[in-house]
Amino acid sequence: MDLFQHPPAARRRILEPLAERMRPRTIDEFVGQEHLLAPGKILRQMVKSGELRSLILWGPPGSGKTTLAHILATSAGASCVNFSAVSSGVKDLKKIIHEAEDLYRLGKRTVLFVDEIHHFNKSQQDNFLPYVERGILILIGATTENPSFEVISPLLSRCQVLVLNPLSPNEIGRIVDRTLNDSEKGLGALGLAISPEGRNFLIQQSQGDCRVALNALEIAATLTCSDNVRMIDLRQLQEALQRKPLHYDKAGEEHYNVISAFIKSLRGSDPDAALYWLMRMVEAGEDPLFIARRLIIFAAEDIGNADPQALQVAVAAKDAFHFVGLPEGKIPLAQAVTYLATAPKSNASYKAMLAAAKDVRERGALPVPLHLRNAPTALMETLGYGKDYKYVHDYPDQFVDQEHLPLELRGTKYYVPSDSGNEKRIKERMIFWAQKKQESKS
Repeated sequence: MDLFQHPPAARRRILEPLAERMRPRTIDEFVGQEHLLAPGKILRQMVKSGELRSLILWGPPGSGKTTLAHILATSAGASCVNFSAVSSGVKDLKKIIHEAEDLYRLGKRTVLFVDEIHHFNKSQQDNFLPYVERGILILIGATTENPSFEVISPLLSRCQVLVLNPLSPNEIGRIVDRTLNDSEKGLGALGLAISPEGRNFLIQQSQGDCRVALNALEIAATLTCSDNVRMIDLRQLQEALQRKPLHYDKAGEEHYNVISAFIKSLRGSDPDAALYWLMRMVEAGEDPLFIARRLIIFAAEDIGNADPQALQVAVAAKDAFHFVGLPEGKIPLAQAVTYLATAPKSNASYKAMLAAAKDVRERGALPVPLHLRNAPTALMETLGYGKDYKYVHDYPDQFVDQEHLPLELRGTKYYVPSDSGNEKRIKERMIFWAQKKQESKS
């Protein structure tokens, strides 16, 4: 039977892209976003009660924003209308509002779904506001950009902002398996299987985007059928994604080898090698936020106070990536890598932390010296709490010789700054304070 022998409805279904055919129609079919959809969580409760409120869904492509909007509207028995910044204008909005007012009078709600709401300018967003305020429209906006910067404050204050996460590798894998087994909407009628290597490659290259995974799977399925075989393998998926697999297993030895080489290149002040290992990970499908977390740890552990700005740069790179996403998010990561690789190095703060933690573990909870204790009651004052405490701002150079460690640890030195970068100035300051202490004792 060829395509035109199918009934018209079935023909339309076949012609739909696989990602559209597999779009979940109910909350139980939806995969991912458990922090919003698990029992007792906000969206699960909205679906259960049928009571909607205006929402902004903020998340990366392929995380389910559009699907969730339609599921929510259906669960509430509301009419769902799509509105586009590109193809819709004021005339279209007036028509939607007129119809929404008619439905409102009949006791039925209208959900206005605005995809990529960050593309709408201020005046366009202002047009929604009165009808959202009056409850005639329930606005569900979807955006890949931070709504704090892209959505006007009056509209934002009337919407609940919910953050969606990229789908995990396990979640992408569940969707792939479901698609291959679904004979009605998916590829089940073709009797296809997928090789373990191909499946892993598809999951890695999708980088949490369900649409990328299903589009690639659809193309690979077509290539497989044209070869008169029933196993989708790595070759067809490489062709579908136009990507070659790199030798990098996120769950295996190569993952640890590459991240080790990356950190050691940063520690060794080699920006070129650090950039190479960065791109090895990114191009192989590593989670960029995993890399950003490693940069933040490295900035505190291996640079520390030699360049306190390094930690700020690492955190800013993480925030920038979260804001921008791929592919442009690689740029702030690369900037952070070159900054951290070329920064002066010191692990003095890290070593001090380990030494202090060792004393805490071995010596237990030593008593706080009386002069350092707070004395909020008269009884505590009579017991000597806070007695003889010296307030540093009452002394020259905002420094006074005073013990701050427990009696058993007096004289202990945990933090010994290096001569590297900013720590050289810290070391000079600490030497000055030590001299002041000696002078006060003589």
